Amino acid sequence: MFVTPGYAQDAVPAEGELQTEVVEVHEDSGFPPFETEFYPSQLLWLAISFGLFYLFLQKVVLPRIGNILEVRRDRIAHDLDQAARNKEEADAAIAAYEQELADARAKAHAIAQDAQDSAKADAEAQRKTVEAELDRKLVDAERRIAAVRETAMKDVGTIAEETAGAIVEALIGQKPDDKAVSAAVGQVR
Repeated sequence: MFVTPGYAQDAVPAEGELQTEVVEVHEDSGFPPFETEFYPSQLLWLAISFGLFYLFLQKVVLPRIGNILEVRRDRIAHDLDQAARNKEEADAAIAAYEQELADARAKAHAIAQDAQDSAKADAEAQRKTVEAELDRKLVDAERRIAAVRETAMKDVGTIAEETAGAIVEALIGQKPDDKAVSAAVGQVR
């Protein structure tokens, strides 16, 4: 071991004096914490350390942890409340959307029904107009047919009289009386 003169001596030795120092060396018997003579002091320091650590935990650490947990609990409760409000708003928005969709469908159905009714009414009006036009044309056609028939019947009577006269002439060989043939044809009609 290195010893400096300032710390090793109280007085400066005179010249020629030699100082010898006897250093006692104790032989260690083992690791001090395992020696039973140190147990009481170790237990005392353990109790003091544990007490100070317990007070530190109780006064400093646990209140901070408690505050952190309380802040988190409040934040979670606030977030859950906000989520519930958002869910209610979303449900209300969905209900409003579905109501508007139902209203729009009803309006679309009403518009389609009105268009269909209008188309039916227009078709019915056109049908009636066409039917009236066809009835008018039918009446005109029937008049023309009646006029043609009447004209044809007049001609038929003349043709019948001529044909009957020709047949009678071919059968008897002489020309029959026109009045008698007309009377006979008139009776048959």
